[in-house]
Amino acid sequence: MGGAMALTLAALAYPGMLGLDKVSTAQDRVIANTQWGPLTEQDRDFVVKVRAAGLWEYPVGQIGLQKGSSKAVITASQHLIDGHSALDTTCRKIAPMLNITLPNIASPQQEGFVKTLKSESGKQFDTDFANILRMTHGSIFNTVAKIRSTTKNSLVRALADQANDTVLDHITVMEKTGLVDFDQTLFQQTTPPKLPNSDLTPPPPPAGQPEVVLTPPPTATSTPVDINGIAGGGGTGQAAGPSPSGG
Repeated sequence: MGGAMALTLAALAYPGMLGLDKVSTAQDRVIANTQWGPLTEQDRDFVVKVRAAGLWEYPVGQIGLQKGSSKAVITASQHLIDGHSALDTTCRKIAPMLNITLPNIASPQQEGFVKTLKSESGKQFDTDFANILRMTHGSIFNTVAKIRSTTKNSLVRALADQANDTVLDHITVMEKTGLVDFDQTLFQQTTPPKLPNSDLTPPPPPAGQPEVVLTPPPTATSTPVDINGIAGGGGTGQAAGPSPSGG
């Protein structure tokens, strides 16, 4: 792989693709007791960052549909749009129930991914597209599993189930492009450059700003979580019990 790809990954790659690299003894601190179970710091972070992931991967999927020069890259782009529109629907449903504020734009690091891919074309685009997205999804895969195995909140657990399926699907379609440099990708996952937290954190939306919606494609196959089927139909859309702090 050429120097351009290595430079792109070195500058942009970081396993906190969803901002979940933060290490804090407070991450398991309960911030609200809800009818769907206790909500911790890391639960709230997970919902916010799944939303943020869609805010950059969905537009990258749209870019891939325009710029992809192989059938496999086009297919991978379709999966990004399909999977993240469904995840976004779930996030937007459960966030008000848990009193979580969702971002409307991705983190500066994630916006950097989009900017890089917008500037490229041809084989360079296809290669960076496959490797950046394989690296970021590979990095977050274990984190999704951790949230799924530790959360006591049924809404967050359902989101983690959906995210697990989506991330695995996206890993698979990136690998099927035949463009993934596994040595380089795995190196970036295990020895990432350090970036300031400000680069990894999506900003909160300005007061009164309409919520950005990631519209499902007409041929969507991914489905959001059935909120009404959780906890005996507890998905009323009402905010959670004792005042959790916002996202």
